[in-house]
Amino acid sequence: MKKFNIRKVLDGLKEQASSSASSGQSGTQENNLMQETLQSENFQLCKTVRHGFPYQPSSMAHDPVQKILAIGTQSGALRLFGRPGVECYCQHESGAAVISLQFLINEGALVSALADDSVHLWNLRQKRPAILHSLKFNRERITFVHLPFQSKWLYIGTEKGNIHIVNVESFTLSGYVIMWNKAIELSSKAHPGPVVHISDNPMDEGKLIIGYESGIVVLWDLKSKKADYRYTYDEAIHSVAWHHEGKQFICSHSDGTLTIWNIKGQGKPFQTITPHGKQPKDGKKPEPCKPILKVEYKTTRLGDPFMILSGGLSYDTVGRRPCLTVMHGKSTAVLEMDYPIVDFLTLCETPYPNDFQEPYAVVVLLEKDLVVIDLAQNGYPIFENPYPLTIHESPVTCCEYYADCPVDLIPALYSVGSRQKRQGYSKKEWPISGGNWGLGTQSYPEIIITGHADGTVKFWDASAIMLQVLYKLKTAKVFEKSRNNKEEKQNTEIVDEDPFAIQIMTWCPESRMLCVAGVSANLIIYRFSKQEITTEVVQLLEVRLQYEVNDMESPPEGGGGGDRGGGGDRDLPTPGTASPSPQTTGPPTHPSTSSNSSDGVRDNVACLKVRSTPLKQSPGYQVELVVQLVWVSGEPPQQITSLALNSSYGLIVFGNSNGLAVVDYLQKTVLLNLGTVELYGSNDPYQRQPRSPRKTRQPSGGLCDINEGSASEDRCKSPTSDHRDNSFSRSRSSSVTSIDKEAREAITSFHFCETFARKGDSTITPCLYVGTSLGTVLAVALNLPPAGEQRLLQPVIVLPSGTLGRLKGSILRMAFLDNTGTFLPPAFELWYEPNAVGADSEERDKARKRRPVSVSPSTSQELQESQYAVVCSEKQAKVIALPSQNCIFKHSITETSFVLRADVVQMNIGNCVACFCANGHIMTLSLPGLRPLLDVNYLPLTDMRIARTFCFTNLGQAMYLTSPTEIQRITYSQETCENLQEMLGELFTPMETPEAPNRGFFKGLFGGGATSLDREELFGETQAGKASRGLAQHIPGPQGLEGMKGAASGVVADLARARIALDERGQKLGELDERTAAMLASADSFGKHAHDMMLKCKDKKWYQF
Repeated sequence: MKKFNIRKVLDGLKEQASSSASSGQSGTQENNLMQETLQSENFQLCKTVRHGFPYQPSSMAHDPVQKILAIGTQSGALRLFGRPGVECYCQHESGAAVISLQFLINEGALVSALADDSVHLWNLRQKRPAILHSLKFNRERITFVHLPFQSKWLYIGTEKGNIHIVNVESFTLSGYVIMWNKAIELSSKAHPGPVVHISDNPMDEGKLIIGYESGIVVLWDLKSKKADYRYTYDEAIHSVAWHHEGKQFICSHSDGTLTIWNIKGQGKPFQTITPHGKQPKDGKKPEPCKPILKVEYKTTRLGDPFMILSGGLSYDTVGRRPCLTVMHGKSTAVLEMDYPIVDFLTLCETPYPNDFQEPYAVVVLLEKDLVVIDLAQNGYPIFENPYPLTIHESPVTCCEYYADCPVDLIPALYSVGSRQKRQGYSKKEWPISGGNWGLGTQSYPEIIITGHADGTVKFWDASAIMLQVLYKLKTAKVFEKSRNNKEEKQNTEIVDEDPFAIQIMTWCPESRMLCVAGVSANLIIYRFSKQEITTEVVQLLEVRLQYEVNDMESPPEGGGGGDRGGGGDRDLPTPGTASPSPQTTGPPTHPSTSSNSSDGVRDNVACLKVRSTPLKQSPGYQVELVVQLVWVSGEPPQQITSLALNSSYGLIVFGNSNGLAVVDYLQKTVLLNLGTVELYGSNDPYQRQPRSPRKTRQPSGGLCDINEGSASEDRCKSPTSDHRDNSFSRSRSSSVTSIDKEAREAITSFHFCETFARKGDSTITPCLYVGTSLGTVLAVALNLPPAGEQRLLQPVIVLPSGTLGRLKGSILRMAFLDNTGTFLPPAFELWYEPNAVGADSEERDKARKRRPVSVSPSTSQELQESQYAVVCSEKQAKVIALPSQNCIFKHSITETSFVLRADVVQMNIGNCVACFCANGHIMTLSLPGLRPLLDVNYLPLTDMRIARTFCFTNLGQAMYLTSPTEIQRITYSQETCENLQEMLGELFTPMETPEAPNRGFFKGLFGGGATSLDREELFGETQAGKASRGLAQHIPGPQGLEGMKGAASGVVADLARARIALDERGQKLGELDERTAAMLASADSFGKHAHDMMLKCKDKKWYQF
């Protein structure tokens, strides 16, 4: 049983009382010194843009005139795509799956039908589309929707087999209904099943073809209100398609067959095809195949028609990937897809169904990808997809977001990334090219970095609310490929799956240094180079980080290199777990450190094996050093929970639930390797229970809560595992000084800075500040040799130098301000080419000898307090004056929840703390006064993925993964919210609809061309009557049609719309003038020719003609 120490508690209460008193006194003093520029009116929260592949897509539509693509999803989302950079996201409130989408072609509107039997009309003539009307069916379930080109009457098929007709302008039901029993009459004794297809005859709008699931097809005459013909087949129908001349149609069936029917030959199909069936020689029916889910029949003026279908493979093709089949003349091409096909559409030159279609591409919507196939080139190559749809190529495990980066970064990453692109794409332009880009005023560079489950790291250009992949780094190349030896895996690996998954990333944009931590307790440090190199031996350091309170052993002699914090005047325990890692003076043999004791306990062995063969490294990020934590006496290494890099000091620091290690990546040595308890020395405020090393495997930590994970005996899954703890329940003690039940204290955050190492210091020195899971902030002083050659020869001295303060909850973020409240970023080194030769090498050496860029204040300041430390934990934030270490401001962020992510960010006119809480609140606090400026209940935390990927960055930007495939970007800046309307792209562009196909002389003379139908008269209330009252309920949009046209908000938008309307009107008037002039000229010409003909024929007799 733990001994209760009342004196410690009383000391803590005294300290709290004194600190709160001092905070009150000095707070007013500091307010007088520093004027805070940020106010609550500078903040507003709104979503900006969503990137990535629509999660769980369910339907698709295309506007062939506007060249816009719409995709609906199973969660009721709607994504619209135009030219690269023109994207839009909308959401149906009900969240029901989108089962069908229909564009009002070239009208700037879209109809969506949902699984909850509602139909909605979207206005796309504004930058943020909105619903104009909705119609909710009460008695029948919607199964199919069809809107003919240039018609305002929408056909809706239902599960009962009936067809209802809706006026799209008013969104009211017509009294005209096609009942299933009237359609089939006596042709079938049973119910025909749901409506699976509706379309009108391309040459006769008065004839409607209706496909029922059971296999019956009906040609319905709209005027006479009866069926002209019925076609029966003994296999279920999945889809129907017309030939453009309207004399034939084709059906796809559940047995893998296609049937082609003449409209006047209703007995048997004109032709039956089984595209993938084996044809028996004895004339019997071919073997049944899988269902053909969709077929499209497209004609060309000069060649054979195209038949394009999905599904229909034979049942013996087990394990074959999903296929799209393109039949053209005598050739049949089977195109394999990576994922199941959700839907496909053929893109054609004309929007008119009664003309030669001239197909040029096929858009294939897959479960996790969007593919566009070029039909005009041999071999049907795919188009290179310009949208950022590969975010989920491997599941995302972590993200970082950087705004206002150095301007040369994006071109540098693009230049090395452009060499990674695949070949063999179509040479044509991307065919979905509608809309116009926004006129954004935001010009600063933004970069998003995503870490993935397969060990890849992707860099994205996120400037001006767009997203484009720049460069892809594969970190798994550093390691040997794991063998399928289960016993070996169980002995060394600490995760069940995805051993290369990225856990944490830290990046210095100025020096371009990158460090990634993997789930297998490994670190890789990368340098950026524009030249290709071959690394003969990958540099490796192995570190033993072991949590031990009792029976500490003395370190092996010479372990770790450099000075590991000894020689101070503090009573520090001897660091008990220094690294016996091999130094990298010669080519190390990687397995040499592993050993098994007589009882088979794993010791000194890493989880992954670093490759021993030469590594060819392309231009881009190249491995500098690998650091691995090893097994200690049968106990696995704990996963890394925190990481920091400083390019000016040449140091990497990482920590976990055992302790921390500081690595000098220039000298390739471990400088410090301490358990968390050893950082405190004799001033440890907590009563910890000594414990013996556990022989059982410890939970790896993963992305679970480090404070609770150590109590669980179950191994933690990798970051991509579906079995995650979503409860987020944490039992935090209310008093900082009370005794924690769990003795293990994890390292949760780091910050490199040039500041005061100890209380009362008069000079600033390079320091490392350390935050722990128990809310303690500790300082570590760094004594660095001079820059240049001395830095590579002399050791760096690292010395723990005391505690700065304590907060409630784990420390999440630390930052420093100068005496004016200006943010002090850590010192950094500017990038240089590491593999330079000749003259470039001299430039590199000069760059290395330059004093690193430091932004610390001069030491000659006479002010009493010259720096302020900002510390944010899961529960509260504090501002501490340095070097006196007095807490001058304190703010309790949340009592009932806890902060998941906190960042100190720079806005245009000041700095603030931005926090995201587990209860969904997003908050900002002023600096240094910690006044609440923004508090919005934005998003309830429903998934561990959001907690893992949420991040804030400078200038009011933030992002998170809203689904496994999509990034949602938001802004908390009032200025960005106001400019957002201008930054967004336009989906709708006013343009003329192409002219209708010419009927030709003989068709005009003898008939046979397309016949039109007065649908207004037929479906209107006068002739059709009123619809049944309880069938469907009309729900107007938020503001109705007129309101929606003005919904874009703001005077600027109104003026822009007025200007567009005037332009449209002027353009149309101009075109009208041109047409009138052309008609006059044509009339004059015709009159002249007629007069000449009359004069020529005036005197001729009839037999002379």
